[in-house]
Amino acid sequence: MTPTPKIDRRNTAIKRMRISIHGAVQGVGFRPFIYRLASELGLFGWVSNTPQGVVIEVEGKAESLAAFVLRIEPEKPSISFIQGMESTHLDSVGYVDFQIRRSSSGGERSAIVLPDIGTCSDCVAEIFDPENRRFRYPFTNCTNCGPRYSIIESLPYDRPNTSMKRFTMCVECEREYNDPADRRFHAQPNACPKCGPQLQLWDVDGRPRSEGHDALLAASLAIIEGKIVAVKGIGGFHLMADARNDTAVKELRKRKHREEKPLALMVPSIDLIEELCEVSALERRALTSPERPIVLLASRDVSGQISRLIAPGNPYLGCMLPYTPLHHLLLNELKIPLVATSGNLTDEPICIDETEALDRLSGVADLFLVHDRPIVRHVDDSILRIIAGREMVIRRARGFAPLPVTLRLEGGQLLAVGAHQKNCIAATSGKQAFISQHIGDLDTPQAMSAFNNVIDDLKTLFDITPTRVACDLHPDYMSTKYARGSGIPRIAVQHHYAHILSCMAENEIEAPALGIAWDGTGYGDDGTVWGGEFLRIGQSGFTREAHFRTFPLPGGDKAGREPRRSALGVLFELFGDAVFETLDLAPFVAFDANERELLRRMLDGGLNCPRTSSVGRLFDAVSSIVGLRQIAGFEGQAAMELEFAL
Repeated sequence: MTPTPKIDRRNTAIKRMRISIHGAVQGVGFRPFIYRLASELGLFGWVSNTPQGVVIEVEGKAESLAAFVLRIEPEKPSISFIQGMESTHLDSVGYVDFQIRRSSSGGERSAIVLPDIGTCSDCVAEIFDPENRRFRYPFTNCTNCGPRYSIIESLPYDRPNTSMKRFTMCVECEREYNDPADRRFHAQPNACPKCGPQLQLWDVDGRPRSEGHDALLAASLAIIEGKIVAVKGIGGFHLMADARNDTAVKELRKRKHREEKPLALMVPSIDLIEELCEVSALERRALTSPERPIVLLASRDVSGQISRLIAPGNPYLGCMLPYTPLHHLLLNELKIPLVATSGNLTDEPICIDETEALDRLSGVADLFLVHDRPIVRHVDDSILRIIAGREMVIRRARGFAPLPVTLRLEGGQLLAVGAHQKNCIAATSGKQAFISQHIGDLDTPQAMSAFNNVIDDLKTLFDITPTRVACDLHPDYMSTKYARGSGIPRIAVQHHYAHILSCMAENEIEAPALGIAWDGTGYGDDGTVWGGEFLRIGQSGFTREAHFRTFPLPGGDKAGREPRRSALGVLFELFGDAVFETLDLAPFVAFDANERELLRRMLDGGLNCPRTSSVGRLFDAVSSIVGLRQIAGFEGQAAMELEFAL
């Protein structure tokens, strides 16, 4: 470590200051930044990570201390953010240099864990530089980029507390790690081809076929040949295939049981994305941001450039740029758009372990491009769309989770377990709410296992022992059942009230307010199915001021996948039994005579026909009546096609 120049203390009034900084200040090069700033100003002392954030003790001339404090916020690393900074003045103790001290592990945990960060331009340049020792190394990173949340086991964020602890740094990496002038100074995942994780290509039986860059080349060739390759990334596996190849895309859909839902694309460059899609300035910023989400973009005429089966009937494409060195190398080798869909079966969480992938993706992938850096927790790709000039995060995961939101009031230590579909959870400590990555629908044992693991993660990482648990009012949601069995005092929250409260929190709106919730379905506090609500929000609850006219849903939950059932319910509500004499309408044609008679008896007798105010089901009904969609291949398809047709 380079020694700090000493100052002459004989004629100088030396003062000492202790500074505590809270926020996203671990894993971002914050301690090296503090070291360099203190050295520049001739200050002595130390900086250390703690479970609460970063603590600094620094002493020197009063004017230098003042400059030090004033420069922290404007000059901090770009991917960090500060939520709070407290300072106290102490008596001088005679420090003679400035040090990065061993991290402290004591006390309450409140430090912010950063999300995984897309590869920075410096690291990208290195992996494509034949003269660099990290040439073609797919696990290159520095303090400005790379894995964070997916490798952290506990706080503070130090290598022994990550899945990189199994890799001992070589002499060159150790030198970088200890050099204040190097951008890998205290980069916890630092590694190189000599000492870090390695690639292998496995066959379907788990037998290695090639290693290192040869494995990547072989995987590239397999994709060109039309095969499906499971690729272990930063937060889980992708299933990758040639996006131009109809046969490969059709086979992937068949094997994954994903008949019509759009597939995400990973595209080699922003220039190629702009050939495929209309890209605004805001969309370009989102695509190239450190978060590297999937961005929904209006597609151009892409005939011949990508398969028509990528997003059938959909004018949007979900595109993302490479965000790890492995992806950069693979896409650079191929120079074509790839399907990059989650490495799972429908309704299951993505695979994070190669052995698990062999088992769960057997019969889906032809080959497995794997590595030996363990993934501690699954993290899907985030999905984002620009609407009315504003970023709307549709799926919050890699790049965003588990960043907290700051609450207006102290909330104690609470756990919120979410709904049954598109589940994510949150845990609060004081004024911070830590929001998990996307978990998905809780329909399978694998999804419930992921749900339980994420809850344990947030409680452990942030030292949260919940005193209450919030859940949906619906008694049969798996998340509600978890809350009932937790042994923790439970707060049941009406589904659409929760939607409106979350929008109020995001937009910093306080009660009283009028909230409008248009949704698929949600359990109402009167036992009916809500979804088109106008709720007056007060300081301690809500009143249902108005709602869409209710109509029956023949078959109940079946209507969620059969818009034709919603259509029959709406038509029956409007015209009564006489509507069954109008058999030329599209919803009626979609049923045979026996089915129509059964549905007629159900509606006449109110048998298994719960009433709903759902706007989502109303959109489904209109989509069916105008002949767009009678059976949905995935949730929301009928409403989406109605939107596209307008």
